[in-house]
Amino acid sequence: MDGTVTEKSLRPHRDDVLLAVVSVAAGLVFWSLGVYSSPGRGSLPAWAALVPLVVLGAMELLRRTAPQVTLTVGTVGVIADQFTVGSLATVVIFTDLMYAAVVYGKPAMARRLPVTTGLITVVVTIASLAWLRTPQALLIGAVTGIVSFAPALTGATLRNHREAAEAARLRAEQTALLAEMDRSQAVAAERARMARELHDMVANHLSAIAIHSTAALSIDTAATSRDALGVIRENSVQGLAEMRRLIGLLRDAGGDQEAVAVPSLDGLDALIGQAGTNGSASGLTFVLHDDRPSGEPAAAPVELAAYRIVQESLTNALKHAAPGTVTVRVAHEDGLLSVVVDSPYGERPGPRAPGSGAGLIGMRERTELLGGKFTAGRAGSVWHVRAILPAEEKAVEM
Repeated sequence: MDGTVTEKSLRPHRDDVLLAVVSVAAGLVFWSLGVYSSPGRGSLPAWAALVPLVVLGAMELLRRTAPQVTLTVGTVGVIADQFTVGSLATVVIFTDLMYAAVVYGKPAMARRLPVTTGLITVVVTIASLAWLRTPQALLIGAVTGIVSFAPALTGATLRNHREAAEAARLRAEQTALLAEMDRSQAVAAERARMARELHDMVANHLSAIAIHSTAALSIDTAATSRDALGVIRENSVQGLAEMRRLIGLLRDAGGDQEAVAVPSLDGLDALIGQAGTNGSASGLTFVLHDDRPSGEPAAAPVELAAYRIVQESLTNALKHAAPGTVTVRVAHEDGLLSVVVDSPYGERPGPRAPGSGAGLIGMRERTELLGGKFTAGRAGSVWHVRAILPAEEKAVEM
């Protein structure tokens, strides 16, 4: 397995094969025409210049897969070329190997080569000036920079652009992923909100319908049936109206518009009155103590949550409370809106409506989403529900 992977990793790219063939072919053409970079230098025969040419041409095949090896061999080859008549193609191939080492090499080598070749160029220029003491010595430094520093710098520039583009692509993918996660969380939160809204709006009416229909079936008298049917009709009509309101909210609400008015604590009197009508057959009476100062309403989401908590508490009282008085207290003090509902706890003689426990969960979620505190439980002979909400909306993450 390892041998197969190594063989595939060292397989030359087709562009590198073409580059190697063209480079060596061009060098052979120049050599056959007698075009040498340094014809009067060295005592070796002219064909010796072909050895570095062929070696560096072969290194072009590995410029992507083994850049460090090709650069090492290329450096030795270009130095050896200086002892022959010289081939321009050999020098050009070396510049490409330097460029490829920066582009395809390890990050450490890519950072190091531009600095190293730059220092070499400076050292060669200073040494040439010190040795020859003529302005023409600057040409040696210029050639050194063109052969080594320029391709390294070009490769570093290209690599930096590629890495920046890759980083931008990764950031875009992460942004898209985060946006999708936010959208999914928003959809889940909206579904939970709509589920709470549907439960709170409809449960009250359906509970009253269930209780009075059971009473009508249990107590077979004309007066009882007539009263029960009246309550059932009233709650059916109101439940349908609430359902239409919710459907209209889902269909039409958008942007900064609201499809219909949002319930607030100003509607508690009507809510208590309706509960009194629904609970009369079960021996329940309902009392409201509204201690809020006039003209100081809480934020709309807070008032909606408080209204729904009272509504759900009254629904639970209709389902489970023993005969007696259900007391609702609402107060607004020190920047806090408090809602307290006390209902009689014990056995009830009349019919009960089934419950799933979703009402308490919904009340707790509404309270905590606004940064408030919610408690519910038995306190002696009373079932006590208490919610403390900030008067100004202050949502928290769940």
